[in-house]
Amino acid sequence: MLTLLFDGVAYGMLLFVLSLGLAVTMGLMNFVNLAHGAFAMAGGYVLVLLMQRAGWPFLACLPVAFVVTAALGALLERTLYRPMYNRPHLDQVLFSIGLTFMAVAAVDYFIGSQQVNVQTPEWLRGRIEIGSGAWQLGMGYYRLFIVIVCVALALGLQAILSGTRFGSRLRAAVDDPRVAAGLGIPVDRVFLLTFAFGSGLAGLGGALGVEILGLDPSFPFKFMVYFLIVCAVGGTSSITGPLLAALVLGIADVMGKYYVPKLGSFIVYVLMIAILLWRPQGLFSRGGGK
Repeated sequence: MLTLLFDGVAYGMLLFVLSLGLAVTMGLMNFVNLAHGAFAMAGGYVLVLLMQRAGWPFLACLPVAFVVTAALGALLERTLYRPMYNRPHLDQVLFSIGLTFMAVAAVDYFIGSQQVNVQTPEWLRGRIEIGSGAWQLGMGYYRLFIVIVCVALALGLQAILSGTRFGSRLRAAVDDPRVAAGLGIPVDRVFLLTFAFGSGLAGLGGALGVEILGLDPSFPFKFMVYFLIVCAVGGTSSITGPLLAALVLGIADVMGKYYVPKLGSFIVYVLMIAILLWRPQGLFSRGGGK
């Protein structure tokens, strides 16, 4: 029971990092980017290609996955996404889904449709056992590593958004871009950095998730619903909401598939519906939500 709980927490933390960029763009920029999973897939393939073809060590590939996907996000924000900011959400959804189909087709053509895996370092392959009997807790080193990295990212991002000048400028730019620009805030640059950072987080999550989630060209479609559930259930006005929603989703998914495997993800969707009926605006959203 404790081992399943820990695995659910690790899975939830991974979903949190994967979904965090979407929560940022939806909650702070009010842009529905359903191509978010494509950035996560890009980060995963950056790690796989660097490790398998260039022989890079695992830890060195993680920051590169973040930087490459952040740069890709910045390029697309400048060229494709910016004209869509003031368009209706339906236009944004259709546009970003189209980008996802294009990304999936490109990866399938250039890399192949087979699932790829990576060999994690030796020091991340074992597990530690704590306690005994019914209270025994088995923690895999890789899942423990994911939990530590994701907690550090959550704390760092919360500190940036709530305690820095950039966080204040971002909130001002979102609340009223025209007034913010009149006060001298470079709104376009703030949005560019925010979108790039969210894309980089998706790429980092995709790189971290290769070992647990697997990786193939259909990755964006497999996990798009999970990203949306985290944002819908947790709300997008704070970091706390998506974090709690991802933990609940991860634990429910792991527990459900272990104890009632025939139901698959049914339990997750029932839990999502129950939470949204209770709080339609999300767990930690401000009244009304966006």
